[in-house]
Amino acid sequence: MKNTLLKDLGLAFFRIAVSVMMVTHGLPKFQQLISGNFQFADPFGMGEAPSLFLAVIGEFICPILIIIGFKSRLAAIPTAITMAVAAFVIHGADDFNTKEKALFYLVAFITISLLGPGKFGIDKK
Repeated sequence: MKNTLLKDLGLAFFRIAVSVMMVTHGLPKFQQLISGNFQFADPFGMGEAPSLFLAVIGEFICPILIIIGFKSRLAAIPTAITMAVAAFVIHGADDFNTKEKALFYLVAFITISLLGPGKFGIDKK
C-alpha cells in the first residue's frame, strides 16, 4: 500500500512538474497565435501558421491536460513529437548543449506516455 501511494505521488509530481515547465514554453507561443502573429519556424513546409498551431498543441494544450491528469498517456504523445522535432530537426545541427533541453522533455514525455498519470489524475476519479 505504501509503495503504491509513493509511486502514484511520484508520478503525479513528475507529470505536473514537467508539464508546468513545458507550459512556460508554450504560453508565449499561444499568446503569439491568438494575437495573429504567425511568424514561426516551418520545418516541414506546411506553413508557419500550421507549424505554430501544432507547437501550441504540443507545448501548451497537451501539458495542461497532463497537469490535470486527463488522457495523460495520449496527451504526452504530441508533446513528445514536438520535442523530437525541436531536438532533431530545429536543433539537429546544433551541439548537444543546445538540444539537451528538448531531449530532456522528449524523454520525460515518453515516460509519461508509458507510465500514465497514476491514481491522482482526473481520469481516475
